[in-house]
Amino acid sequence: MVEPQTTDRSAKAALLPAPTEVDAPFWAGLHEGELRLQRCTACQFYQYPPETFCYECGSTALEWKVANGLGTVYSFITVHQRYHAAFVDDLPYNVSIVELDEGPRILSNVIGMPSESVTVGMRVQASPRPLTEEQSALYFERAEG
Repeated sequence: MVEPQTTDRSAKAALLPAPTEVDAPFWAGLHEGELRLQRCTACQFYQYPPETFCYECGSTALEWKVANGLGTVYSFITVHQRYHAAFVDDLPYNVSIVELDEGPRILSNVIGMPSESVTVGMRVQASPRPLTEEQSALYFERAEG
């Protein structure tokens, strides 16, 4: 996937989960161009997906922090077959697991380059993109340097 196609952005937005009380700051951050993660104030553990308690120590003392947005491709696949009409113009595209510098792993796409150029270990940078006026999605691009 070189760039997410603009023609199907609203169809893609319809596939995103509706924000909940727990994860609304994550989605709001994306819409503001930031990658926000939950961090436990008791043990400093960063986590994704968001939850009402810390995965590491069980504390409910959680806060939202803006992540640096950098990570490493941990694993990926390249999709060649159409599974949903909203993504047919993007074929082939990658589905990548990115391990963020803060620790959590997150499922996304690496854009801005052909999918066959994505490699395990590649450094990437978060690149939130608007899908509609109300919703944005998280993508990654190759990190500079």
